Amino acid sequence: MSDIVPIKLVCLDLAGTTVGDIAMVERAFAEAIATQGIVPGTGAYARAMVHVHRSRGCPKIDVFRGIFPGNEAQAQAANLTFERSYEGALERAGLVPMPGVMEVLDKLRGTGIKLALITGFSRTTLSRILGVLGWHDKIDLAISPEDAGGRGRPWPDMILHAVLRLGVEDVRNVAVVGDSESDMLCGRRAGASIVAGLMTGVHSRERLLKGGATHILDSIIDFPSLVLSDDLGTTQVASSAR
Repeated sequence: MSDIVPIKLVCLDLAGTTVGDIAMVERAFAEAIATQGIVPGTGAYARAMVHVHRSRGCPKIDVFRGIFPGNEAQAQAANLTFERSYEGALERAGLVPMPGVMEVLDKLRGTGIKLALITGFSRTTLSRILGVLGWHDKIDLAISPEDAGGRGRPWPDMILHAVLRLGVEDVRNVAVVGDSESDMLCGRRAGASIVAGLMTGVHSRERLLKGGATHILDSIIDFPSLVLSDDLGTTQVASSAR
């Protein structure tokens, strides 16, 4: 008897996974911390951007709290600047889906799988992103940390929120795909059967495996065949991830 559990819900990350806006995000972070006196060419700036890189996928306000520990007002001010900067970039340049993403979404939905976008952006920014992308008919749910009680990645709350909202009976029916270590941690902590790390973002294969990736993929184009496969072991790397 097969112990393969069918996937009924796929949780997808945004930046670096489904849309290619990594440079826009990093510029917004740089502008935000500059308003708080941390400017390029200084050691403080270098340390802050290392923290930003390590914290990819986490709620943006939590990233700023890490840069400005013990100073909530400063973190909130930087976060507000970040949101304004990023949303301004959206209006000027728009967003470009990663190659093959539209086909991936259509193929997964065509099999009856539910799709949820999960992100570290605020609800306001996420709404702007969805408006720019026009994906309202492509996904079933889009979740920010605020929608899940305030805790974002690496906590499992957003995935579990999607499970509850979309009526999925078992967390093993969930597959997660993302490009950061926090995506992987979130998926593993939620109990997802598939936690696929993509090499199209900012974190290395080693970082993805450290976070608990069960599979490593070169492109999101490879994701549907993994989710719909009867033999998930063909590309599995779970033993290396632990």
